[in-house]
Amino acid sequence: MNRNSIRTKVKVATCCVAGAIVLSGSSFVSEAAVTAGASNFAAVVAGTPVEKTDTATGAALSLAEYLTEKANAPVATPQPEVQDKAEEAPVVKSEFADIGVSNVSEDSYINIRSEATTESEIVGKLYAKSAVTVLGTEGEWYKIHSGNCEGYIKMEYIITGDEEQAKAISTRVAKVNTDNLNIRDDMSTEGAVLGQVSTGDRLIVIEELEGWVEVATDEGEGYVSAEYVTCHNYFKVAESREEEEARLAREAEARRAREAEQAAQNTRSSSNSGSYNSSSDTGAAKSYNPPSGGSGQSVADYAVQFVGNPYVYGGTSLTNGADCSGFVMSVYGAFGVGLPHSSSALRGVGYEVGQDAMQPGDIVCYSGHVGIYIGGGNIVHASTPSSGIKISTAFYKSILSVRRIF
Repeated sequence: MNRNSIRTKVKVATCCVAGAIVLSGSSFVSEAAVTAGASNFAAVVAGTPVEKTDTATGAALSLAEYLTEKANAPVATPQPEVQDKAEEAPVVKSEFADIGVSNVSEDSYINIRSEATTESEIVGKLYAKSAVTVLGTEGEWYKIHSGNCEGYIKMEYIITGDEEQAKAISTRVAKVNTDNLNIRDDMSTEGAVLGQVSTGDRLIVIEELEGWVEVATDEGEGYVSAEYVTCHNYFKVAESREEEEARLAREAEARRAREAEQAAQNTRSSSNSGSYNSSSDTGAAKSYNPPSGGSGQSVADYAVQFVGNPYVYGGTSLTNGADCSGFVMSVYGAFGVGLPHSSSALRGVGYEVGQDAMQPGDIVCYSGHVGIYIGGGNIVHASTPSSGIKISTAFYKSILSVRRIF
């Protein structure tokens, strides 16, 4: 075979192979258009270098060998990603981890400033045993949020990183979200009813159980359905400047009302024997001294006269019967002070004082219950249907708040 016929056969074979490559896909066409030679084109497609040769047969054989190897090569199966077994689950922070605790003495407070300087505006006050959320730092100041206040407090007045102390100033409460919720003596709808609470009332939680929450009551431990309460940790928080101004205005109005009522009482007292007969309520001959004076001690002295009278749920009569909040409301009503008929609402009247600073006349607020402090560590309160209005130790169960009117 002569040299020309060999060249002709090689050219034909090369063109056929190249034509096969071009037909394999349109994406290859554009690559072929910018490639010099069939062997270089294969290299571009495969992403691997192919050695050049000066002979046409060499180029054809290299390309053929490549295509044969490519066709016979096993297809790689993509392997699924395997999660690192060493990867740990995310750490869940304690709910007390970010709580800061006020570092001030009882009956004291620290100002909350609008900026990190003592020259800036006061936007609120933080009292003893109160909680804040620390948002950041600026020099020797913490930026904090508490209640309706956001501002700055010097670091020395906030304790951070002490979860046990944060937990110690909290109270686990169950907030009631329905009216007339029964408190029962066991975890059953057949259990005896110890009392009732309504929307907004808060009960101190003893233990959270499946379907039920064990709570503190006047009769001891009781149970409410978990379906109708929301449990959370209650913290004492800051008082904003606006809240303080509103409180002071209420107190001023209450003082004016007391003074007006006292003047009216003095007028009435001078026109009668100075005694109050309760026969219009009960038909009994028992007499009660009228309210006199304008101090907390006067309130306490007036309230203890009604010890022994009945407890009536929803009642407001000091002689015919009252419940706990009705008793407090009616006692203070005799002094010209209007208060709400709700144990939870009474936690917002007057102003807060510490338990170790309680004085006669202070309203002592518990989970779902209230009484009036009379001194000596005792309260007078409308306790239960079985015991009526009586005197008890003020510390017979955990105190949520102490409110002072006078």
